[in-house]
Amino acid sequence: MDLVSAQSHPNNYPSPMVGSNSIASTIVSNNNSIMGTATPTSGTTSGTPPPSTTPSRYENQKRRDWNTFCQYLRNHRPPLSLSMCSGAHVLEFLRYLDQFGKTKVHNQTCPFFGLPNPPAPCPCPLRQAWGSLDALIGRLRAAYEEHGGRPEGNPFGARAVRIYLREVRDFQAKARGVSYEKKRKRPKQKVAVSSAQAPAPPPAIFADVTTANSTI
Repeated sequence: MDLVSAQSHPNNYPSPMVGSNSIASTIVSNNNSIMGTATPTSGTTSGTPPPSTTPSRYENQKRRDWNTFCQYLRNHRPPLSLSMCSGAHVLEFLRYLDQFGKTKVHNQTCPFFGLPNPPAPCPCPLRQAWGSLDALIGRLRAAYEEHGGRPEGNPFGARAVRIYLREVRDFQAKARGVSYEKKRKRPKQKVAVSSAQAPAPPPAIFADVTTANSTI
């Protein structure tokens, strides 16, 4: 969807959030520490060490994102319960996170609009990158259903959220002069080598004969 002006940018909305900045710091920070401990399983012998059940990095990040969103709902004015959450509240959450973004997104009036490598700094705002928002929604969508939410009522899979992400992707691609289209991998061409073209190694007998002839 083409956006006519900077005011129509899907990210330029006031935040309804009332709370500290510690909420977004959990989303924005790239904390690679592994949370959780190894839990032994029952039925193991004393001589066999218990297998490790350390959560993956994805599971850790998903848990942090879910806790952050739940904290956002508690600090919302008025406070919201998870059952009352809709796609509109998810959009408010994404726009709230934009103020903590680190990706330069040029306005349409900026002379560097559409340039992937601007030659000089500009006053355009920093936003959350589309890829970060898309991955965040994917994790929250999975966490919602893991916590008992119904798939048909998942607010993170709402049509309004999908449209918003698509608009952010298209606008950032134009503003930054980059492409988010996935490159199709070309199938590897198998080179068939016939048995007639494949050189056969010389037999050991022939090699021995050649060596013997050279010494005569």
